[in-house]
Amino acid sequence: MGDTGTDADMVGMTGRVTGTVGPGLVGEVIVRIRGGAEHFLAHPVSGTGRLAVGTVVTVVEYLPPRTVYVMAAYDN
Repeated sequence: MGDTGTDADMVGMTGRVTGTVGPGLVGEVIVRIRGGAEHFLAHPVSGTGRLAVGTVVTVVEYLPPRTVYVMAAYDN
């Protein structure tokens, strides 16, 4: 997962889906930040399909305090 950092560094960090992310769903991801690992509510980037539990994702947008928009980090 991603490196440690501050709120401003959230975009571009990687994490792992812990609750299915998809259109019409509010999922959950875990991201390594601030010297630990934290959970964030997650939405898929527009045009992205469902992201299953365990998928490695990249944070595309961060909405403080606990919401991120994500996309799959790797093509399947």
